[in-house]
Amino acid sequence: MASPSPVDDAIAKRTGLSRDEAARRLAAHGPNVLPGGERKSLARIALGVLAEPMFLMLLVAGGIYLALGDRAEALFLLASVLFVIGITLAQERKTQRALEALRELSAPRALVIRDGTELRVPGVEVVVGDLLVLHEGDRIAADAHLLEGQLDVDESLLTGEAVPVSKLPGEAAGTLSASSVVTRGLGVAEVFATGSSTAVGAIGQSLAGTREAVSGLQRSSRRLIRLLTVSGLSLAAAYCLLAWLWDHHGLLESVLAGVALSMAVLPEEIPVILTVFLALGAWRIARQNVLTRRMDAVETLGAISVLAVDKTGTLTQNRMRVAELAVDGRHFSAMDAPTLPEHFHALLEFAVLATPPDPFDPMERAIQDTGQCWLEGTEHLHAELQVETEYGLSPDILAMTRVYPHGAPDCHLLATKGAPEAVADLCHLPGPARAAIHAQVQAMAERGLRVLGVARGTWRGGAWPTSQHDFDFAFLGLVGLIDPPRPDVPAALAECRAAGVRVIMLTGDHPATARAIARMVGLTGEPQVLTGAEIDALDDPSLRARLDTVDICARVQPVQKLRLVQQLRHGDRVVAMTGDGVNDAPALKAADVGIAMGERGTDVAREAAALVLLDDSFASIVAAIRQGRRIYANITRATRFVFAVHVPVIALALVPTLAHWPLVMMPVNIMLLELLIDPACSVVFEAEPAADDLMRRPPRRPHASPFAWRNLARGVLQGLGVAMALLTGYGLLLGHGGGVAQARTAVFAALVGGVFALTLANRQGSPGAARNPWVGRMLAAVLVMLAAVIAIPFLRRVMGLAVPDAHTVLAMAAMLAVAVGWLALMRWRGAAAPARRSG
Repeated sequence: MASPSPVDDAIAKRTGLSRDEAARRLAAHGPNVLPGGERKSLARIALGVLAEPMFLMLLVAGGIYLALGDRAEALFLLASVLFVIGITLAQERKTQRALEALRELSAPRALVIRDGTELRVPGVEVVVGDLLVLHEGDRIAADAHLLEGQLDVDESLLTGEAVPVSKLPGEAAGTLSASSVVTRGLGVAEVFATGSSTAVGAIGQSLAGTREAVSGLQRSSRRLIRLLTVSGLSLAAAYCLLAWLWDHHGLLESVLAGVALSMAVLPEEIPVILTVFLALGAWRIARQNVLTRRMDAVETLGAISVLAVDKTGTLTQNRMRVAELAVDGRHFSAMDAPTLPEHFHALLEFAVLATPPDPFDPMERAIQDTGQCWLEGTEHLHAELQVETEYGLSPDILAMTRVYPHGAPDCHLLATKGAPEAVADLCHLPGPARAAIHAQVQAMAERGLRVLGVARGTWRGGAWPTSQHDFDFAFLGLVGLIDPPRPDVPAALAECRAAGVRVIMLTGDHPATARAIARMVGLTGEPQVLTGAEIDALDDPSLRARLDTVDICARVQPVQKLRLVQQLRHGDRVVAMTGDGVNDAPALKAADVGIAMGERGTDVAREAAALVLLDDSFASIVAAIRQGRRIYANITRATRFVFAVHVPVIALALVPTLAHWPLVMMPVNIMLLELLIDPACSVVFEAEPAADDLMRRPPRRPHASPFAWRNLARGVLQGLGVAMALLTGYGLLLGHGGGVAQARTAVFAALVGGVFALTLANRQGSPGAARNPWVGRMLAAVLVMLAAVIAIPFLRRVMGLAVPDAHTVLAMAAMLAVAVGWLALMRWRGAAAPARRSG
């Protein structure tokens, strides 16, 4: 059994804080949480929902109806508000629960020394003065000074630098940052800062200075709702006075007519559409492993024209494997042969010896796995050897050496691996040999490989040298590792190209490696690269010009991403960006759609982002874009339907009074219609499947809106045709003396059928249109409603209807046929117009 290490002895001698003192400090200074991580209360979420103008409009309208005595309509509107708030609250709570689960992943339990014993505590309970015991794979819970041991720490989430940094006891060299990960070693560190006082927390505070983009859909809907609300209420008031003073209706009848018109004009469905579509859209997107943190991001997804993505873990699997070995100019591909030639055994043998047996680092795990596979059953595996000492990576020497016993007591075997240039330097190779190795490294990097050099050596003596340079090494060869592309990325990139979404790779890797990965995944055939150094050398106009043609930004530092996002957003581009590190957070917040990594990201990045990618997969981002486009298209269709269906209702509420005809539409009639209209716009259209060519269309313009005049005018024209058919039929029926009740029955039945016809007319016309199950359910609801209001005496009397005779049925069928013919003509002209424009 191996004897305890000096660090183990140091741990055993330390007592740390007492439990009582730790509890006192926790109460005094608060939990170890990052800024922005507080939990929203249900009341705060509800107030935020009610503060939206669309919901204020619904509440005001409900109050007006209640004051006018129409309790049924008031209760309907207020119930709609409660229903929508309930959906929003449920989605917010679901989002918060998922984020809290992610926080547990990024802030795991910490191993501390208290009262002389090692104790696992939640990361939020770590306090200043705690002693952290750190092993490989531990995420450091707070800023701390290393007191004992030696660690290699991955600080990429903080600095963007992928190479682990060696940490030694000492004031400067031993500073450890919260959220960084120990990749090697064992150590004890004393906490000196927690929560917002850490380096991570300080960077998180900078988010307050970056403004979030406001959704164009929010802006346009607020303007439209204000306009329609003021116009509708003014028109209803004027109409009430007109009916009373000009048409000599009774006051009560005039008030009811005014209420009916206001019900016909007020767009109460629009806020329902927006909230329900976005909330259910967020739920659907969550099924694609994308968590929504801001509802407006759901519709913004459909407008994305530039997607800036990290390479590691998003385009690639974030799982290294050995792909190639090189010895004396000869190369071996791990996929080319069933066995490893003898010529490469020594290279892989010493690469394994230079690696800890159970490593955390992905590259070292790949080397161990490959060695166990290719060298199994040979004399080149040495499980029995115990390391005597080791030399870790340092800023001066980017190589590490492990020392093993070898024969005689004073004879030792050396195994070294690291950056090829560092290993070549340790081997004291002459210039031509180094140049040849550099050429090999460059060629392997251009194939997408990360390259390590491997060397062997021997040492005789008792006292260990202070530096690896004091050993003599023989260069063995190169090991090329690759982070394989995700298998679904090429198809997802092809889908982006077809959809007009430009993808830019952001990476800290060497440009040659980035180019190779870009070719593997099909980003582009001849990728254009911009390096971090070039970014710093360009002014803003020059950088914008370069970004128009660049496919890859290599050697990029996280602090440069904010500037890249700001310049990409020029020219009405809608930019989405992925990120995981603390320094990515300002750029994530500045992007139109910030997408944080869920598996490897930090809390600060997630708080700044609009979306959290639960599986870190690029294909999930593309699936979310597809869903965003579908949701926006369905909002557009539902909005057009709402305007179309309100036109005949308004006409039937307004024209009879002006023409001195008996009233057709009273509040109770419209209330019944709402039972069809609301589900049609909030359920049927929300479930509408994506058009077959949805991802073959270019992104919509950033300022496009479902409330644009062209879309609304099309709906109004649809409704005008239906209104003309119904009003003409009503006038003819009254003129033929068939009775008001029979005429009203024919018009109301035709209008109900017209609502269903308008639903069909505003669906998308691809073959996928047949896949919406709610269409059949709506048809059943239409038939049941008509049967109920005609067959049940109470409802028939309240609605002012009659049992239709043959003449009424014929008139109803004629009106509905004319309306359907008009809608078919408009749909045909709408389908023909794009063909004429493309021709």
